[in-house]
Amino acid sequence: MADHTGRTILLVDDDVDLLTGLTFQLKRQGFETITAETQRDAERLIEETNPDIAVFDLMLEHLDAGFTLCHRMKRKHPETPVILLTGVTSETGLESDTVTQDERSWVKADAMLAKPIRFEQLQREIERLL
Repeated sequence: MADHTGRTILLVDDDVDLLTGLTFQLKRQGFETITAETQRDAERLIEETNPDIAVFDLMLEHLDAGFTLCHRMKRKHPETPVILLTGVTSETGLESDTVTQDERSWVKADAMLAKPIRFEQLQREIERLL
């Protein structure tokens, strides 16, 4: 387990239990965590902070909020890696991924993880992107 002391992660999800659990586990790895439960709060934090990495839920109060947040983050902080969490596959059966360069350029996420996620999955992506 890498020590990420001094690094900041922006976590955005409307599932308070998931947000709390991820925050606890990321703090154990040394991350400073900044959290938001709404698109509006996340947009404010994107403008006010410069995290080392961001994790956004795809569906917040709007079904495409995560895409909007990815675009805003990459416009404001193009160097910041973004992970998009989505329950779309489990809820609809539709597959979504960021495998090809075309998909990554459209989505503006560096990785996508299907919910429900295990912390180890998120941890692997964070390590890969940082």
